[in-house]
Amino acid sequence: MSREKELVKNSFIISIGTFLPKLVSLVTLPIVSAGLTKAEYGTYDLITTMVSCVMPFITLQIHTAAFRFLVDARNNKLETEKIVSSLLFYIVSVSAVALVAVFFMLQKLPVLMRLMICLYFFLDAFVFAMRQVVRGISKNVVYSVSTVVQALIEMALVVVSIKFANMGLIGLLLSFNIAFLASNAVLMIGGKLFSYVKISRISKDEVIRMLKYSWPLVPTVLSDWVLSISDRTVITAFIGIEATAVYGIANKIPALLNLVKTTFTYAWQENASLSSESSDKAEYYTSVFYSIKNIAVGATAMLIAGTPILFRIFIKGDYAEAYPQIPILFLGFFFSLLSAFYGGIYIANKKTVSMGVTTFVAALINLVIDLLFIKLIGIYAASVSTVAGYLFLFVFRTVDLRKKYNMKLDGLKILPYIAVLIGMCVICWQNTLILNGVNLVVGTIFCFIINKDLIFKVTDMLLKKLARIKKK
Repeated sequence: MSREKELVKNSFIISIGTFLPKLVSLVTLPIVSAGLTKAEYGTYDLITTMVSCVMPFITLQIHTAAFRFLVDARNNKLETEKIVSSLLFYIVSVSAVALVAVFFMLQKLPVLMRLMICLYFFLDAFVFAMRQVVRGISKNVVYSVSTVVQALIEMALVVVSIKFANMGLIGLLLSFNIAFLASNAVLMIGGKLFSYVKISRISKDEVIRMLKYSWPLVPTVLSDWVLSISDRTVITAFIGIEATAVYGIANKIPALLNLVKTTFTYAWQENASLSSESSDKAEYYTSVFYSIKNIAVGATAMLIAGTPILFRIFIKGDYAEAYPQIPILFLGFFFSLLSAFYGGIYIANKKTVSMGVTTFVAALINLVIDLLFIKLIGIYAASVSTVAGYLFLFVFRTVDLRKKYNMKLDGLKILPYIAVLIGMCVICWQNTLILNGVNLVVGTIFCFIINKDLIFKVTDMLLKKLARIKKK
């Protein structure tokens, strides 16, 4: 199978495991919000926030290193055993120490709830690490099945424990933990991970090697977090909570696109890693970049053109101020996706320090623009700072990778596309029936023109498959 087909296949498989859990969380949200008291929901929100903030420090992102090194070790069982065994030893050891501290930090909560929270922390770290292992050993189907199983069991147990049994936060945590255990069973059995766990293979040197690779990713994760929440924090501090609600609503639709980015990023990291030792990797990376760029430009054009329709369908209530922010945030997502593509190359070639530094600077730019302009242009400062942060990330990484790997990336070629997208944003802001129609036509034609080769190729492939089916 060609590298391009492998990328498409992995993206499809991983997408199943990415979208269903998000769908389940949306389905269960009304049940959770109605079944928990405000104090319980506040505790639950604090737990999930702590997991996203604390786990990078506890694990030092070692699971990312395990994934990358396992890709190189796919034909070496002894090396795979050493990586998996050392990873498990580290995760269990640091989690045990950290969770003892967490248990005593939460003294105001009942003992049972503290135990459930600690178990939730541990299982979250453990299951996430095992998912990176199965990805590393090329078992993406097992990865997706594990997330699907977790999502379905979680949904069923949340309904039973909260809606019918009225167990509150304890029931919610119990549901999550049982779902985590079921997911882990799928990973361990489906991925045959037990065969790679050997106490004799645990290596301090291997742990150190992985940590040297992974620790620069901690600021990357935290900077991504800053990029996503600093806008809301600044808006709340300088304008007020109602303005934060408007910006939050504006982000609802663009935020869904992060699922697409996550799916592609996971698949691309594996594909780029497998090509990292190839003699033609620069040409391959460049070729994939231009294909992804064309798809991203076309998709962004269609999203901007479709903003009036999407807004009317999904946004209800008095949130008219959110409308002009949405096309700007779509533009930010465009640069975010291309930057994530470059991030996959850094991961593949073990240049995690460069990745961490660039993401940190992008987060800093985002925050500075927020603070400088929030009083002058209001909510627009948050949207513009998001675009500026990701634009910096894209430009810097373009220049950096062109130098490092001789990738033939011509940044000037993308300027006409950006000009068209900005022009479509301006038309979108007018929000009149005629101009919205013009924008939709322009966006559709623009998307078709820059992706016509891909469209014709996919259409031809589908027609040939249909012809073969008819012959049978």
